[in-house]
Amino acid sequence: MICDASLDELMQKVWDGGRIAQAEALRLYHLPIEELGALADRRRQLARKSAYGGRGNRIVTYIVDRNINYTNICNVYCKFCAFYRTERDADAYVITFDEIDRKIEETIELGGTQILLQGGHHPKLTLQWYLDLLSHIKGKFHQVNLHAFSPSEFVHFREVFQLPLEEIILKFMQAGLGSIPGGGGEILVDRVRRRISPLKAMTDDWLEVMDVAHRLGLSSSATMMFGHVETVEDRIEHLERVRAQQDKSRSGASGRVPCSQAGYSPGSEVAVHPAGFTAFICWTFQAEHTKLRAPTVGAHEYLRTQALSRIYLDNFPSVQSSWVTQGQEIGQVALNYGANDLGSIMIEENVVSQAGTSFRMAVGDMRRLISELGYEPHQRDNWYRLVN
Repeated sequence: MICDASLDELMQKVWDGGRIAQAEALRLYHLPIEELGALADRRRQLARKSAYGGRGNRIVTYIVDRNINYTNICNVYCKFCAFYRTERDADAYVITFDEIDRKIEETIELGGTQILLQGGHHPKLTLQWYLDLLSHIKGKFHQVNLHAFSPSEFVHFREVFQLPLEEIILKFMQAGLGSIPGGGGEILVDRVRRRISPLKAMTDDWLEVMDVAHRLGLSSSATMMFGHVETVEDRIEHLERVRAQQDKSRSGASGRVPCSQAGYSPGSEVAVHPAGFTAFICWTFQAEHTKLRAPTVGAHEYLRTQALSRIYLDNFPSVQSSWVTQGQEIGQVALNYGANDLGSIMIEENVVSQAGTSFRMAVGDMRRLISELGYEPHQRDNWYRLVN
């Protein structure tokens, strides 16, 4: 135990649920990892204690969904990405609607409730192509939530379609968009973004998409990909930016969205998470087959950063464990470092796997990992409502 009266006061502040500042987060980062983990677990308990009728501290959730990448053609050439292709590459593709249908049918057969739909920044796909894609999926699979298009994709759409963000997002919502994933966040510090993805949306652009989406009633997730060229201070700045956006979004949220966006019968409404960020997910940079030359970090740094994220993000109801990059064992350990959710079984994953990571998990594995720690495993939907 570090003997420091001011540090003791800071740790007590965290234990009591107080909001911390960036300088305080930096001090906490250097705690022994077991102490930081205990503080993060305490903050998980405070965040979840009233969920599910007061059973939140006994429940750990997961979701059954599929990540469908509609194209790998991309013109932003991120240095950390092994997935993108140019139009000239032999293995470049744009998915067909028939292939989409087959993938969604398989997902539903496995109990899936959601499709995570993301792609490269394709320079030639039209607005009508995207609207037709959403309308086709929602018309055929109305029960499935479309968790689709990251903020950087929407910034790309704004540039290509020459339309305001609000108009684009509204059109997508009318066609079937239900929520927005937090992809493309990387590190929300422009100095870092200019080094690893100079042609991609900058910090304010990414946050503007989330701000507009939240004002229109959509929920989203927030992410951070770390362990490359950023500093610990940069990670904390990232957390500050998404926490500030959550404060802003929640202050004006209505707390209700149309059921047609949530995968329910049109024409009625249900109370769901207020518009804003439903969860935070962080993961470590995977270097294989990428152009970014940077020292990668391991499980110890992952757990430390996730724990600090749970403590700092006091207005985020959920934190997901990233077993996809860390493996099942560390994914399970992360449940003691602030996470209350194991994320998706990932029926399909094409981006991280291109960088050399190929962990897989079935529903049975999910439930076993959760039960082994003494929690109740439950499947959820995008809004963290229990499916079973």
